[in-house]
Amino acid sequence: MRRRSLLLGGLALLAAGCAPGGYRGPDRKVTIAAGERGGFYLAFAQLLAAEITKAEPALRCEAVVTEASVANVNQLREGTVDLGLVLADVAQSAVRGQDPFPAPVPLHALGRVYENYLQVVVPADGPVRDLAGLAGRPVAIGSRFSGAAFLAQRLLTVSGIEVQPSTLLLGEAIAALRDRRVDALIWSGGVPTPAIAELDRETPIRLLALDRALPVLRSVHGPVYEQVRVPADAYEGVGDVPTIGTANLLACSPALPDDVAAAVVRVLVSHAADLVPAEAVGAQFLDVRTLIGTGEVPLHPGAVRTYRELHG
Repeated sequence: MRRRSLLLGGLALLAAGCAPGGYRGPDRKVTIAAGERGGFYLAFAQLLAAEITKAEPALRCEAVVTEASVANVNQLREGTVDLGLVLADVAQSAVRGQDPFPAPVPLHALGRVYENYLQVVVPADGPVRDLAGLAGRPVAIGSRFSGAAFLAQRLLTVSGIEVQPSTLLLGEAIAALRDRRVDALIWSGGVPTPAIAELDRETPIRLLALDRALPVLRSVHGPVYEQVRVPADAYEGVGDVPTIGTANLLACSPALPDDVAAAVVRVLVSHAADLVPAEAVGAQFLDVRTLIGTGEVPLHPGAVRTYRELHG
């Protein structure tokens, strides 16, 4: 699939009109709630933090390890971080005040950044060949406050499949799969996810096709989910596999100052090619035309003004 080609279209012209260094506010720290070690959230957030600090030295930006989407929304609500990576389905539930959020969370977005791929990983020599084969088996569904666990529960519910679930961090889930203490792990991330690629080199894996589950998932939860394909070159020995995609949003609180939001958006656009982890083969949205597609989560006013300046 596309590596950097999708995001590079049109950026050369735009970058000429959005030179960084426009932030004129006070020196401050900017914290990005990212995700687990070994996943794309953390890799992307670290690249973004470095580029923001390089472009705007007054913004001392850092990425912090978290359990990802649900945890990141909670931290944004509590005001302990400035930015957070959040799956679009989790963000949608947050602004609606739907489970697992007891009340609406006032989120804004700075952009739609890249696609997450739902990956149901099983040993290549194991007995599970399809989603129905997970019934009754021990399955690591993701850490408690992750977007992976959120979507895994939705997927299993609409598919009418009951498993023996365990909520494990990615590293723990990989160890459990390697030791055959679970028969599958469910993960939502970019492709290839570095930790899963490392597992595949040691213990060959298979990804389960999920295209049959997509229509009912969309009928229940809406078009926040779409069909994507894990490309054949994502993991060694794993062919092209249809699965379920969900966009990632770079979210923030409405309280984020407009000039900070604007500075981050300028970096997203003008440094797009530097924000893609080197191993990435999945879809990226780091182009003005796609960055603004944040669904039910409104763009931050500072982001809106900046995108209009850049693209009219």
